[in-house]
Amino acid sequence: MALNISGILDAVVSHALASGLFTAVNGHEPENPPSNGVTAAVWADAVEAIRSSGLDSATVRLALSVRLYSPLQSEPADAIDPELITAVDALCAAYVGDFTFGGLVRKVDVLGAHGPGLSVRAGYLQQAGAMYRVMTITLPVIVNDLWTEVA
Repeated sequence: MALNISGILDAVVSHALASGLFTAVNGHEPENPPSNGVTAAVWADAVEAIRSSGLDSATVRLALSVRLYSPLQSEPADAIDPELITAVDALCAAYVGDFTFGGLVRKVDVLGAHGPGLSVRAGYLQQAGAMYRVMTITLPVIVNDLWTEVA
């Protein structure tokens, strides 16, 4: 069995697109500054085997990063964080509500049974001379029986 990374990334991107809250949604970490408005980007951050496997297979924790960007010079400045938090809330609700991404994964590891759980970190990012307010969601998903162990 192979990791269906394209299907999983597509599911995460689809949740962001369906929210209608973003001016753009990328399936990769962008090299260039995002456009105006709130932009989302999704990429794989880590893949690790976990102690939750069958006798002859390895189960994996796939951690995805979902970063939301808003230009720091957006007006009114007091609306930047509320707009980002609204988008974070919508995405986290979608991830918890679509717990298996239509059967692509065992589960979203919301509470962190196999490492850090679903979480959000706020910060700032400078890219190509522009400053952005960002919120990065760590989205851990568990994929069952991914690699077969051979004796």
